[in-house]
Amino acid sequence: MARKLVIIGSGPAGYTAALYAARADLAPLMYAGLQPGGQLTITTDVENYPGFPDGIMGPEMMELFRKQAERFGTEIDIGRITDVDFSKRPFVLTDGKGETVEAEAVIVSTGATARLLGVPGEDHLMGYGVSACATCDGAFFRDVHVGVVGGGDSAMEEADFLTKFASKVSILHRREDFRASKIMLKRAEDNPKIEFVTNVVVDEMVAQDDKRKLKGAKVRNTVSGEESFMELDGLFVAIGHSPNTEIFKGKLDMFDTGYLKVTEFTKTSVEGVFAAGDVADSKYRQAITAAGTGCMAALDAERFLAGH
Repeated sequence: MARKLVIIGSGPAGYTAALYAARADLAPLMYAGLQPGGQLTITTDVENYPGFPDGIMGPEMMELFRKQAERFGTEIDIGRITDVDFSKRPFVLTDGKGETVEAEAVIVSTGATARLLGVPGEDHLMGYGVSACATCDGAFFRDVHVGVVGGGDSAMEEADFLTKFASKVSILHRREDFRASKIMLKRAEDNPKIEFVTNVVVDEMVAQDDKRKLKGAKVRNTVSGEESFMELDGLFVAIGHSPNTEIFKGKLDMFDTGYLKVTEFTKTSVEGVFAAGDVADSKYRQAITAAGTGCMAALDAERFLAGH
């Protein structure tokens, strides 16, 4: 027998969708995926989510989201969906064990993953001086020197935002030329707090000797090959995000960047399939906006199921 609603992915979008769907007696089944709770599980302090005046740790926050969704009857499977058949209803979803489940409606909330450099020290220091989101973590770096790795609009936007807090922002780019639009580049060039360090790559992120906190980065000049150490209190990786949409290629309409196309708020190109959170949002990428679209997707799914 087909489930009324299956949610693919967790995080603020998935858990909020599950909460609303469960309260509407849709008995949702959620596949939490490889990273239950999403990107917030690798975030330390969350200070910009309403309702937590003293801030909250990302993993703790996602645990609260999960408990609230389960309280109203959401069934959570720790597995992940590896294939989907949206050609007819009920839809057929296949998990990592090769088992299938049928669903009358589906909400996709698989999120996006920040592209990282993959250098030594990056994973260890993520959330401890290293970040991939200036709007999430910028306020923790007041009156200090931070670096931003990247050369596109994202890097310029992150650097400009960080000047609200940091005393100095160094943009580290592997080339002399930038991919950023002229207007974004000009804005960064005109900001007295921003300096450009070109023709360099980061080879390693280094922790302080006595604690798990960023000390700086080992950088290498791409022209001369010369290596040096750059002291930094924070380092932001701004080389873009990749939406987790691989299994939906050819099955749901998406942009060239891989983000899902939605119409009428959360509806995808397939009737009965809805999208919420970062998987369809290349602009805001915040926990609060993800949660909002999770609510919307659940309400859209509820109305769809009532009419079918």
